[in-house]
Amino acid sequence: MPKKRKVHSLTGRIDLRLMHQAFKAVKRNRGAAGIDKVSVKMFDANLEENLAALMKDLKAGKFRPRPLRRKMISKGPGTTKLRPLGIPVVRDRVAQEVLRRLLAPIFEPQFHDASFGFIPKRNCHQAIERVLELHGQGYRVVLDADIQGFFDQIPHQVIMAAVAAEVADGNILRLVEKFLTAGVMENGVFKPTTVGTPQGGVVSPLLANIVLNHLDWKLHEAGYRFARYADDFVVVCQTKEQAQEALTLVQQVLENDLGLTLSPDKTKITTYGKGYEFLGFFLSSGSRRMRDKSVLKFKAKVRELTVRKHNLDRKAIEKLNRVIRGTAQYFGTSFSTNRWKFQKLDSWLRMRLRCMKLNRKNYNDNRKLRVGYFRRKLGLLTLEEFCTYLDWHGKARRAIPRHGATSIGVAR
Repeated sequence: MPKKRKVHSLTGRIDLRLMHQAFKAVKRNRGAAGIDKVSVKMFDANLEENLAALMKDLKAGKFRPRPLRRKMISKGPGTTKLRPLGIPVVRDRVAQEVLRRLLAPIFEPQFHDASFGFIPKRNCHQAIERVLELHGQGYRVVLDADIQGFFDQIPHQVIMAAVAAEVADGNILRLVEKFLTAGVMENGVFKPTTVGTPQGGVVSPLLANIVLNHLDWKLHEAGYRFARYADDFVVVCQTKEQAQEALTLVQQVLENDLGLTLSPDKTKITTYGKGYEFLGFFLSSGSRRMRDKSVLKFKAKVRELTVRKHNLDRKAIEKLNRVIRGTAQYFGTSFSTNRWKFQKLDSWLRMRLRCMKLNRKNYNDNRKLRVGYFRRKLGLLTLEEFCTYLDWHGKARRAIPRHGATSIGVAR
């Protein structure tokens, strides 16, 4: 078998066209400023000069990334746990996007078909549809696995070895290493990074997929069916004995090859009948609905926008509609059974709105507001109107809400 050739000349592909494409992607994603407090708008004000200087440093191997600004964000309502988020400066985000665009065409064609995270034309819904299809084929025992502190615990040598297996351009390999070891600034104190790839980095999802692609193909070679989205994955089997063997294989590959471990508290073997959580859904033979944690997150966002002492005006409705639309478009899919849940949440949301200020003379006036007022006068969307279902011909149809016409034009 002929030896596989590595890619040598990636640095030569860096040009102004690629730099502009990278900046457009960074600008589209927006994001906060890094430790230098330079925003995307400020970087854009002197764009040509900034991109030319950055390109020169990248091609010459003189580029030095700045430390990331660390921000701790909550893992969700009902928990005190925090997730570290690393925010690079805009200049470094552009450089990372350039690196991502150079590496993606090399590695993405090698990714397993059961990997759905951060890959073009693949998404969460496709991952869920895959496991539902496998359940229908008789694979109803589930290994629900969770990698402990995945992004924060990936050994740098594992990442570098995976990239170096396909790339021989020394300048690009050094650039990857520089991003991994850039360090973070937390409360004005510099902290080096000796392990992990920062959550919030542009190139981090690609590096994560490159590392876990090894696990995907090990599972494939052993004959297991699975679906993975970044570090969230499930293996579906026909018997509990097979699921236990799959668990042993996953532990061996993670510990021996990748230097990672499974979380003992979150990893379990269950069945489709009992149900399990995957990508925000609770999946079982009886329902495919929003998991409880997702409901709590939605309610937390709504509570922030529906404070009693605030005015109920168009601006508040527009903010609410963005939250409603984002939640409904993700959870209101044709395979979900969220319609009843959406009806309950819509009713709860209107109750919150009735407690806000709206030209009322006394406390009870807003309680008289009917559903039609929120729809026609204020333009409030509902979760239910985004629900879809499959008709007899297998085509997705929009569900008709209980209360008639909708804000997005669904017929009565």
